[in-house]
Amino acid sequence: MTERRDDRSLGELFGDLVGQMSTLVRKEIELARTELTDRATVVGRDAAMVGLGGALAYAGLLVLLAAVVLGLIEAGLDAWLSALLVGVLVAAVGGALIARGRSGLANADLTPKRTIESLQEDAELVKERT
Repeated sequence: MTERRDDRSLGELFGDLVGQMSTLVRKEIELARTELTDRATVVGRDAAMVGLGGALAYAGLLVLLAAVVLGLIEAGLDAWLSALLVGVLVAAVGGALIARGRSGLANADLTPKRTIESLQEDAELVKERT
């Protein structure tokens, strides 16, 4: 095996190391930025698809409710009574869903407990070392 001799001083070697580490960190940040931009684009497109799907589902629900009203009219109920019955039923279901959601939100604890514990442990470690 051939021995390679480097005539650079320790200071020059250390300077090269610092420069290479700086370049490495910059490249890693650039890679992360590119990756996050790509992911954000995909997530944005998927969110738009969810929104469009929700709008179409809502339109479908309205058509189905109109069909129920027309079915009740065809069954012999007055038009106003059919619309009233369907409206009250849909409003009751919507109200129940809202109440359930509000109760879930009121009981939700969004405190990042593990993060807080980790930060406290880090702070204690720093105190011990200083």
